[in-house]
Amino acid sequence: MTAAMSFNLRQIEVFRAVMITGSIRGAAELLYVSQPAVSRLLSHTESRVGFPLFKRIRGRLHATPEAKKLFHEVEQVYAGVKRVNELARDLKEHQEGILNIVSSPSIGQMVIPTAMAEYRHANPQVKLTFQYLAHAPLMERLLNRQADLAVTILPVNHPNLEMEVIGMGSLVCICPYNHPLARRAKLTAKDLLPYPFISYDRDTPFGAMVASLFDASGELLRAAIEAGSPQNACALVHAGAGIALVDEFSARSWSGSKFLIRPMEEAPTLKATLVRLRLEPMSQIAQSFVEVLKGVVDKEGLGLSP
Repeated sequence: MTAAMSFNLRQIEVFRAVMITGSIRGAAELLYVSQPAVSRLLSHTESRVGFPLFKRIRGRLHATPEAKKLFHEVEQVYAGVKRVNELARDLKEHQEGILNIVSSPSIGQMVIPTAMAEYRHANPQVKLTFQYLAHAPLMERLLNRQADLAVTILPVNHPNLEMEVIGMGSLVCICPYNHPLARRAKLTAKDLLPYPFISYDRDTPFGAMVASLFDASGELLRAAIEAGSPQNACALVHAGAGIALVDEFSARSWSGSKFLIRPMEEAPTLKATLVRLRLEPMSQIAQSFVEVLKGVVDKEGLGLSP
C-alpha cells in the first residue's frame, strides 16, 4: 500500500514507458525527454518505493516480479487518466453535448445506427459514441457512467437501473430461400429437426431460450454448429451453413441477405428495452435521441403500437 501511494503521475508515466519499451532510451523517446531525466526519475522512484523495479542484465533492463505486479495496476490508472483527458477534450470540442450509447448486438446492427443517422441530420453539432456489447459489459458501462443510454433485448435486473420497453419482436426461424422450410408459413420445433441446425451454448440467454422451445415441444435439440450470438447465426445461415432461430431484430438487420424469415409456433417474445441510471435525470440530448429511436423502432414494425 505504501509503495502504491509513493507514486505520482509523472513517475507512473516514466515507469510505464520503461516497462513498455524495455529501455531508458526507448522511454525517453516515447516521452520526448532526455535519457538522464528518465534515469533520474526511475532511481528516485525506486528509492521511494523501497525496492528495485528493474535489473540490468547484459546492458538491458529486466522488470522485477514486483514491477510486473505494479505494472498491472499502473495500466488501469493510466487508462483512467487517459479517459479523463479524452473526456475533457471532448467536452471542450463538443460543448453542445456528447451522448454515449451502448446496445446488445441484435438491436445494434440496424435500429441504433438508423436512429443515430436520423438524429445527426437534425443535431449535427452533438457528438455520438456507439458500441455494441455483451450483456454484462453493457450494464457495467452504464453503472460506471461510461454510457448514457443502453438498449438491450435481454432482461435487466439491477436496483440502480431503470428500464423502459420500446419495442417487441419474436424468436423466428431463418432459412435459405430454396430451403424446404421456405414453403411453410409457420414452423414448429419438430419441423426443424431434419436439417443442420445452428444453435448457441445452453448456458447463454439465447441458448437457454432455444433449448426451452425444443424442450416444451418434447423434441431433442441437436446442434450442427454452435454460434456465439444471433448475429453470428445470421452470417452462418447467409453463407448456407444451416438454419437457425434468431431474434427478429437480428433477422431484420440482414435485409439484403440470402435467407427468409419464418415465424415459430409458441415462440417467446423479446423486448427491446431502453436502460439508464435510475437516479440521474435524462439530459435533453438523451431525451430527443430516445424519441428518434422510438420512431425508428415503430417504422421497422417492431414498436409497441399494434
